[in-house]
Amino acid sequence: MASVLTFVLIGLMLTAPAVAAEKVELSVDVSKAGAKIDRNIFGQFAEHLGHGVYEGVWVGPNSSIPNTRGIRKDVVGALKALRVPNVRWPGGCFADEYHWRRGIGPAGQRAATLNPNWGGVIEPNTFGIHEFMDFLDQIGSEAYLSVNVGSGTPQEAAEWLEYMTTAQPTALAKERAANGHPAPYKVAYLGVGNESWDCGGNMTPDYYLSQLKIYSRFVRNFNPAQQDKQQMLKIAVGPGGGEARWTEWTEVIMKAWQNRQWSWDMQGLSLHSYTVVRWPPAYSSVGFGETEYSEILKQTLTMEDL
Repeated sequence: MASVLTFVLIGLMLTAPAVAAEKVELSVDVSKAGAKIDRNIFGQFAEHLGHGVYEGVWVGPNSSIPNTRGIRKDVVGALKALRVPNVRWPGGCFADEYHWRRGIGPAGQRAATLNPNWGGVIEPNTFGIHEFMDFLDQIGSEAYLSVNVGSGTPQEAAEWLEYMTTAQPTALAKERAANGHPAPYKVAYLGVGNESWDCGGNMTPDYYLSQLKIYSRFVRNFNPAQQDKQQMLKIAVGPGGGEARWTEWTEVIMKAWQNRQWSWDMQGLSLHSYTVVRWPPAYSSVGFGETEYSEILKQTLTMEDL
């Protein structure tokens, strides 16, 4: 096998709009190992927005659409083929108004609520934590749980994690077993809030930091299998762009983390950069041309500034 591969690229890919197509030659030496890309950056995101969850993933066990325990077989097949490493749920902006108890117990007894973030539509709560974890089992993925910091409490989040992860015979563990899952669940990632600088509560960096410390301290994973090598990683809300105000947000969080005491910790920052050329998004999700594609690729490079 040749050690050097040569590609001919079109200048249009990185310059938008392009006046004329310009050939650029790129050589890649495949004989030398490069940086390893962490597979978890290819994780997915499932939010109760539009038909992303309802009809998109969940159709219910009585649907005419082929499903396994209410989860679409075609979607499971497609995501298994992608080998999705993790899925973040329940949001998004939806997460900071989500209260987990509404989504457990017999489906017919779950109270319908509103989804104020996304059109004020009815949220039937038929896709809750048990359905989400079943979905992950079916596609072979890990859980990235985003807890409610905006309108919830540390106690609510702590009880959610105990409900999911403890193997001890507590009241919450017994309730989980009664709802169909005696064994504790594994949670790989815990997102402490979502976009807390905007829809997650319009918090200042210092206020969010105070919440991060509290949630980090009291929201624990009790799964016996995750106490040593496979510990749950706690992910803080990171910046939403490369401008100065985002630098301030990141520095407040990271400086506090560098000087942290034993009682709190985090293992990562969630960087949010919307790779749209303008807001609101104007390009079609399908059927777009080379100009639109190159503009979005160029916008994606702003991740380097975060």
